[in-house]
Amino acid sequence: MFFMKISIISGSHRANSQSLKVSNYISSRAQVAGFESSQVISLSNNPLPLWDEEMWSENPNKWHQLWSPIAEKLKNSDAFAIVAPEWAGMAPAGLKNLFLLCDHEEVGHKPALLVAVSSGIGGSYPIAELRASSYKNNRILYIPEHIIVRNVENMLNAQTPSNDHDQSIRERIDYTLKILFHYSIALKQVRQSGVLDYEKFPYGM
Repeated sequence: MFFMKISIISGSHRANSQSLKVSNYISSRAQVAGFESSQVISLSNNPLPLWDEEMWSENPNKWHQLWSPIAEKLKNSDAFAIVAPEWAGMAPAGLKNLFLLCDHEEVGHKPALLVAVSSGIGGSYPIAELRASSYKNNRILYIPEHIIVRNVENMLNAQTPSNDHDQSIRERIDYTLKILFHYSIALKQVRQSGVLDYEKFPYGM
C-alpha cells in the first residue's frame, strides 16, 4: 500500500479564479487516482512577495513567516499538479516567483503534472514556458503528459459533463492523475536511494 500525497498549486493571482476551480476539481479526483490525500495551495491575492536576497540570509524573518507554512506543505507532498492560466501568452508572475523560492527540499525529484487554463482555445504557452525554465535548480520533474483546459468557463462546472469536450477533459484528468500517482511511487524510491548529492551539485546546469 502506497500513501502518496499530492498538492495542487493554483497559480492565478485572482480571487475565485477559473484556475482555482480547476485545482479544486483535480483535488476532488486525486483519491480516485490512488492518492491518500490532496490539498490546494492557492496563489490568489499574491500571498508571497517577490524573491529577494533576504531569503538566503541567516535570519530571514520575513521569509520564515511567509514562506515556511507553504514550504512545509510542499515538503510533505509526493507529487504536484501545477495549474497555470495563460495571461498574454505567459505563466503568471506569482507562479514563476514560487519556483524561485522552491529548492530541492520542497520539490526536488518529485513528479509534477502541468495543467494550463485558457478562456479560449490557447493554453500551450504556459506549458512550454514552465517546462523550459522553472525546474533547473529546484529539480521538480514534469511528467510527459499535461492537461490544457480550454474554454474553461464551460468546463468542470457540475457533477455531470456539459458537453463532449467537458467529458473528454475529465477523462484525461483522471488518466494523467493515475500516471502521476505511479510516478510518485517510482520517484520516492529515487529520493531514498542515496544517489542524490545536493551538497556537491546544488544547482542544475
